[in-house]
Amino acid sequence: MKISHIETIPVRVPINQQRAIHGGRGAHVESPFVLVKVHTDEGLIGLGEVSCTPIWSGEDQTTAIHCINTYLAPLLIGEDPTAIERLTLRMHRRIAGHPFTKAGVEIALWDVLGKIANVPLYRLFGGPVRDAVPTKFSVSGREPDRAAEIAAWAVEQGFRTMKIKVGIEPEQDIARVRAVRAAVGPDIRLAIDANGGWSPHTAIHTIRRLVDCDLIFAEQPVPPFDVTWMAEVRRQTTIPIMADESMATLQDAMAIARASAADILSIYVGKGGLGMARKIAAVAEAAGMACTVGSNLELGIAGAAMIHLALATTAIDAEAFPCDIIGPFFYESDILAEPLPVQAGIARAPSGLGLGVVLDERKVAQYRVH
Repeated sequence: MKISHIETIPVRVPINQQRAIHGGRGAHVESPFVLVKVHTDEGLIGLGEVSCTPIWSGEDQTTAIHCINTYLAPLLIGEDPTAIERLTLRMHRRIAGHPFTKAGVEIALWDVLGKIANVPLYRLFGGPVRDAVPTKFSVSGREPDRAAEIAAWAVEQGFRTMKIKVGIEPEQDIARVRAVRAAVGPDIRLAIDANGGWSPHTAIHTIRRLVDCDLIFAEQPVPPFDVTWMAEVRRQTTIPIMADESMATLQDAMAIARASAADILSIYVGKGGLGMARKIAAVAEAAGMACTVGSNLELGIAGAAMIHLALATTAIDAEAFPCDIIGPFFYESDILAEPLPVQAGIARAPSGLGLGVVLDERKVAQYRVH
């Protein structure tokens, strides 16, 4: 079997603006994606997805499509799609950067491999270590009363864990967290996510002032430029620290471990693909750190990849630190023929082979960007 061609489809699915994410790095009010179809000469098609929100990924639909059509497709056409490790290495050597674009192609290769092997991806990864994946909700960094309303809505849906966006302005951040805690009561697990929006000094003092809110972690309290900043915050505060924006590569994972800068790594399938995510999880496990799965509000293709990864990876401690597999709660629709089996607080794998998802071509046409 050989790769015959690679198809790229830009789409834009509307976000429910009532729950759009506002945080330390700005607002996530729209989500452009590029859907990837890796076609083979035997008729099998692998599906992938590129997150193209520049504020988060630094990549957009134009750059993703250009990189795939100009550099990656000519490199991969005629190759065996099951040689994922070799093809991933070739992609990295062909073009620097663009990890989200490469991840979209790599996910599609895994989908092909699962279909050829006649098993869902989590079986290829060694089988499930849990029956389902615990998930948490993300509360937008809106004014405190509005954030409390969103949090109360999430509890009504069934979420028992949520993180609150902070890193915007310290006094308002504190008021927002306190308003959410008051709205949801003492039994809901809360965390905060600054998206790198605080200085080390502000992070330390603000986290200390929130100790009485019983937080289970603080995510990326400082900018990702120097892990020693995050290490200092961890040293001077008492709740677990999660690395997100500081965490993209194996080298990042090792640097964080060496600096004792975090207790938890947030792994993104979209930042480098499933293979990279599994390697980072192995580094974390060896270093005694936990992992969770982070999100760019993915659509159903990447959402399925996240579920397969979390189901089969021991280092992802989803029970202690639930994953951000929450795209279906933010979009008005999706591009799948059957929605992912995701409910408030829990995600399960689709029942099909590979990723287990099928596109609804009518919806793809509806949301396609021309």
